[in-house]
Amino acid sequence: MAGFLSYFLPKDKVFYELFEKASDNLQSISEKLVQVVHEPDYNKREVLIKAMHDIEHQNDDITHTIFVELGRNFITPFDREDIHSLASALDDVADYIFAAGKKINFYQIDPLQDQGIQKSAEAIREAVLALKQAVMELRNLKNTQKIIECVIKINSIENNADNIFDMSIERLFESDVDAKQLIKRRELYMVLETATDKCEDAGNVIESIVVKFA
Repeated sequence: MAGFLSYFLPKDKVFYELFEKASDNLQSISEKLVQVVHEPDYNKREVLIKAMHDIEHQNDDITHTIFVELGRNFITPFDREDIHSLASALDDVADYIFAAGKKINFYQIDPLQDQGIQKSAEAIREAVLALKQAVMELRNLKNTQKIIECVIKINSIENNADNIFDMSIERLFESDVDAKQLIKRRELYMVLETATDKCEDAGNVIESIVVKFA
C-alpha cells in the first residue's frame, strides 16, 4: 500500500531541480555570449560558440526530460500546462541566445565594431540572471514578492533591449554599409532582441504560477 501511494506523491524535487539546472545553463550560455561579443579573434569566438552549442543541447535534453516526467507523474507541484510552458520558454531563451552567437561568426560580423550588439548581449545576461532568481524561488513559493520583483526587472530589461534595438537599427540605416551587411546586422539585432522577449515570456509564465498560488 505504501508503495502504491508513493506513486501519487508529487515529485517536486524532480521538476524544481530540472528547472534550476536549465536556469544555470541559461546563465552560462548568456555569459558565453557576452564573451563572444567582446572577443576580437574569430577562432576564439568559434570556440566559445561551440561551448554555447553544447549548453543549448544540454537544455534540449532537460526540456525533454521535463516532458517525460510530466507523463510519468500523476501529481505535479503546479499546473501541468504551466510546467510545459515554462520548460518551453526556458528552452526558447537558450535557442535564441545560441542563435545570436552563431550568427556573429556565420555572418562574419565584428561585434567589437558595434556597441548595439554588445549592449544587447549585456541586456540578455541581465534578463537571464533575473529569470534565474525567479526560478530559484519557485521551490517554496513563499517569497512571492521577490519573484514578482524579478519579473518586473525582466520586463524593464526587455523594454531597454527594445530601445537598444531601435537605436541600432537607426544607426545601421544611417551608416554606409552595403545591402548584404545591412541585412545581416539587422537579422542579428532581431535575434538578440527576441532573446530578451523570450526571457519576458518565461517571466510571464512564472508570474502566472505565482498568481495561481497567491
